[in-house]
Amino acid sequence: MIEDSETTRRAALAALLAVGAVAEATARGESPPAAHDHDAMMAMLAPAKGPEDIAFLLYPGCTALDFVGPHNMLRGLMGATVRLVAKTREPIVTDTGLTVLPDTTFAECPEQLTLICVPGGSTGTLAAIRDDATLDFLASRGAKAGWVTGVCTGTILLGAAGLLHGYRATSHWVTRDMLGAVGAIPVAERVVFDRNRVTGGGVTAGIDFGLRMVAALRDDFYAKAVQLTAEYDPQPPFDAGSPAKAPIEATRLITEMFAGFTAELREAAGAAAMARR
Repeated sequence: MIEDSETTRRAALAALLAVGAVAEATARGESPPAAHDHDAMMAMLAPAKGPEDIAFLLYPGCTALDFVGPHNMLRGLMGATVRLVAKTREPIVTDTGLTVLPDTTFAECPEQLTLICVPGGSTGTLAAIRDDATLDFLASRGAKAGWVTGVCTGTILLGAAGLLHGYRATSHWVTRDMLGAVGAIPVAERVVFDRNRVTGGGVTAGIDFGLRMVAALRDDFYAKAVQLTAEYDPQPPFDAGSPAKAPIEATRLITEMFAGFTAELREAAGAAAMARR
């Protein structure tokens, strides 16, 4: 059932992209291929890029939505390989209890990746920052990747691995200011591009990040087709998704709730980043 669903999703996306390819060819004054010419039509679907090799770094206690959102978008890149990478192939239990099976180990992961993405978390991220094997893997692949990216507190993990020094970056609003401790320049935006470093804010920002990366790897029309396939048309019931909009009491509550964690994370990430400079 899962394979059938994936096949259907990709077929629908291919149809959308084919329509766009014909429209763009017509706009350029070119003659599009006949609808029955499948090979020619497929050749028009994406710019001359790829096939991409994309890796999501997973670790115990990471936040599921941090990677599930962008994973869903990047899986729309037809021809791309999208990996779930962890130390071993043992199940990863995320911070919400969702269990995920990695398909690639650190040792099996290619040295050269098109994109590596790091999700965040809370105590799981803190443990990952204190794990030399995780930081070594991230530093190794990040040094060679075409795009080095992270979502939520995953960007702090990127910084701890020495990959954000001197780069503009964002993170979850609770931890954004500590990017300075890992040598980055904090920016209060949902998605931040700085050369080949791309970072997303907290949790749901990963969906926007994923679409921005689809556009960067292919083109805007391709990203719009992926967005439409996912029916990503957010209409939240409340306008309280940032401290600027949420009730002051709610912001204070969340800040106090994470105070101990953020203090510990700042110290651990700063020490790790300093050791890798």
